[in-house]
Amino acid sequence: MDETGVRRRAALPACLNVPFENASPVRGFRWSKGMASFAGWWWSSTMDRHVGFESWLERDHGMLLDFDVDVVGFASQPFWLHWAGEDRGRRHAPDFFARRGDGTGVVIDVRPDDRIESVDVEAFAATMRACVEMGWTFRRVGVPDPVLVANVRWLSRYRHPRCGAQRSVAERLVAAFARPRPLFEGASEVGDRLTVLPVLYHLLWRQILVADLAGEAMHAATVVCCADGSLL
Repeated sequence: MDETGVRRRAALPACLNVPFENASPVRGFRWSKGMASFAGWWWSSTMDRHVGFESWLERDHGMLLDFDVDVVGFASQPFWLHWAGEDRGRRHAPDFFARRGDGTGVVIDVRPDDRIESVDVEAFAATMRACVEMGWTFRRVGVPDPVLVANVRWLSRYRHPRCGAQRSVAERLVAAFARPRPLFEGASEVGDRLTVLPVLYHLLWRQILVADLAGEAMHAATVVCCADGSLL
């Protein structure tokens, strides 16, 4: 389904140049009382619009796509893939399609290791074959690193461009972290932390400033530096 909501069906090779990263979901997101999963919409700073998810796990992976500086666009449930199964026609809608900065595509299915059934194995194999034919990458992802997710979730609170609107503060933070130093130390050098920290977290979200987000939960002494520097 394209960005206008029009559904189109075509042979796989004819879809090579389709911008699936801008596609509308091909099916609705379902939820009801008592379900273990929870569907919703993630506001993406990459796309400047909402991207749907069908579970908290999909939301976390959508958030990580939004955080990935190599991803220039992504969409959820971007297309139906049809193929002939053993006894009937089959179809599958991957969870995400992402476009990298170099123009290549990535198709992503979100499924924990302990929840893969035989029908999923067939669907993932068919999706992998399609990706090979199209020159895309296929990834089946499960539960991501909880420390990384927690840190990125914190930074995501500051992903909106308004958090980086104070250009002078941003420029002083880049200068302050030209060498690796503790987060609060550098922020305090620039000004009042209540004013400075939202801008600092926005720069960390955009990865203009960087820190080790997988090692431990961020804290006042977390070492931060410019992206082109080195964490010692």
